[in-house]
Amino acid sequence: MLRRINLSAAIIVLVCFFLPWVQVSCAGAKESLSGLDLARQDDALLWLIPLLVSALLVFGLMRMRAASAQLLGLLSTCGGAIVVFLMNRERTRAHDGSGLIAAQLTGWFWLGFFAAIAILITGIAILFRRQRAPGNLIP
Repeated sequence: MLRRINLSAAIIVLVCFFLPWVQVSCAGAKESLSGLDLARQDDALLWLIPLLVSALLVFGLMRMRAASAQLLGLLSTCGGAIVVFLMNRERTRAHDGSGLIAAQLTGWFWLGFFAAIAILITGIAILFRRQRAPGNLIP
């Protein structure tokens, strides 16, 4: 169940990266920027978001043994923490009041941010989940 939640959250983060994150409106004109646009223009570190989430999806979708579940938990925890950090940094940049024009974060950003938090939490839960003894496995 944790693995399914983790992979679903990763898909949400990946999709939300390409949807509008920041919206700026001035005198009736509106402009919006997606995570992709922000990565191209301002911050090259944002490219880590789709790369880490894609790696998590590829690794998570591979059929693996129970021993590799700990590796999935570690990858989810580290990748989720980096994605949450990068998105939170982008949030603080958007809410910086010193700019001439105020920017608003869209619902797609918040959906992706909370999904990244879900990746982090499920990764930690996978890491600390007790493993079943080999004799107790039910097929």
